[in-house]
Amino acid sequence: MAEINVTPMVDVMLVLLIIFMVSAPLLTVGVPLDLPQTQAKSLDQNDQKPLQMSVDIKGKVFINDTEVALNDLVPKLKAITDARGGLEERIYLRADKKADYGTVAKVMGLLSGAGFKKLALVTEVEQGS
Repeated sequence: MAEINVTPMVDVMLVLLIIFMVSAPLLTVGVPLDLPQTQAKSLDQNDQKPLQMSVDIKGKVFINDTEVALNDLVPKLKAITDARGGLEERIYLRADKKADYGTVAKVMGLLSGAGFKKLALVTEVEQGS
């Protein structure tokens, strides 16, 4: 018999496909935050991946998933936004609900002082009443 039986190979490929389909949503990595809950409506998003800043419960500041010192925040953010769309780029600020309010206000002040005009605070949809 000179033929190769491909049935076991197809079975293995289907199993791998199912495993990858199930595990792919679990691979999204980000800064773990417990966002506050509000009843605000969501903003319209464009096709480009949004620029996210995060402040965790310990007061650490992140641009996307990279930790940044407060002194380096504005220069790094300006370098990123110059490559993406200038100061008109919308910046999404995510802060843990137990984060220090002073740190969040300081980050917002730095962004405002640097000329960033579009700053959105990210929250979760309020559950229940």
